[in-house]
Amino acid sequence: MGQQPFIPFHRPEIDDAEITEVVNTLRSGWLTSGGRTAQFEREFREYVGARHSLAVNSGTAAMHLPLAALGIGPGDEVITTPLTFCATATVILHAGATPVLADIAADGNIDPAAIESRITPRTRAILPVHFGGSPCDMESIWRIAKNYKLSVIEDAAHAAGTWYQGRHVGAEGLPSDAVAFSFYATKNMTTGEGGMVTTNDEALADRMRMLALHGINRDAWGRYRQNGNWYYEVLEAGFKYNLSDIQSAVGIHQLHKLEPSIEKRSRYAQIYTDQLADLEELELPKPSRFGRNCWHLYVLRLNLERLNIDRADFISELRARNIGASVHFIPIPLHPFFRAIASQASNECPECLKLYPRLVSLPLYPAMREEELLYVADSVREIVAKFRKTTIGASSYPHEETRVRTPEWSAG
Repeated sequence: MGQQPFIPFHRPEIDDAEITEVVNTLRSGWLTSGGRTAQFEREFREYVGARHSLAVNSGTAAMHLPLAALGIGPGDEVITTPLTFCATATVILHAGATPVLADIAADGNIDPAAIESRITPRTRAILPVHFGGSPCDMESIWRIAKNYKLSVIEDAAHAAGTWYQGRHVGAEGLPSDAVAFSFYATKNMTTGEGGMVTTNDEALADRMRMLALHGINRDAWGRYRQNGNWYYEVLEAGFKYNLSDIQSAVGIHQLHKLEPSIEKRSRYAQIYTDQLADLEELELPKPSRFGRNCWHLYVLRLNLERLNIDRADFISELRARNIGASVHFIPIPLHPFFRAIASQASNECPECLKLYPRLVSLPLYPAMREEELLYVADSVREIVAKFRKTTIGASSYPHEETRVRTPEWSAG
């Protein structure tokens, strides 16, 4: 039997439908935002059940736009989680506001009690993240937001297809001001780079649409229609956030595959759980009590006190067996840029920093074959058996916040 070919952490599922649609778009002569982008927006909001949707060129743009459109800026604070990609915090800075970190609950999502403890007279908004596709405790977050008159913008970069209490994240009738999705290359559905922001507030949707394309007032065209569409008015210093028809052509077909993809991810997640559930050296992800997990990630938690190995070397052992793995995420406080913010007592997040050295994300995506999945699970069992402690005590390895090593980086 030959060596197992390398199993990457992620492999996108692109087939002839996307390729044909992109070729047809190129032949159409219309490459920037046009008919296919409008179709993508319409189909996505119908899928989610939202009133309004706006396709943008990244999940980062999808988070920044509602902050800007809501007028959040200098002097304001926005509360978010430390266990996220840096973009969740940097968009707050780009808006001119100050990020405030609230610690995580047992499920890895932001803890509503920690949110409430961080509210000050300067707080304007809460930016929760549905970590790995598992929904946050939104009912508690919405209750806090209502009591303190705060906006809520959901970072749903991992959560296309996630449900909260029987409805899609972002659906009409749910109280968040806006929900930001990402279609980065490693996400459950992809446009290569891209994102979508949904809202059920018409005025907010109109303002975001204007800001997304240079602050141009498209309504001005109608007053000069007899002379053609050459006329426009710039009303604000907007951004260049629109999504092209080429990317939208991919997104349309990726959206059509999303439900079958989630079904397969869910089945694969259950296979991992079935194969690894008896190992006391591991803590496995649990089903959410708040709704459907779309299983963007399958994240192991290593019980390091039971292992003679740390997380970085665990990942290296996987790599030696031709398996790509990743870490989600290096917490915000551990990045040099955020040290000034993280050093403040009001931003301490001990639960997140305790959890971080234990996290390992295994490959999980529809393009995997089941035999690859079983090989990964067998390899994890082999590594655990090799490095299992016979006497349980304190780990001999330092916490990795003092020696960050992530062999295979992923923003996903």
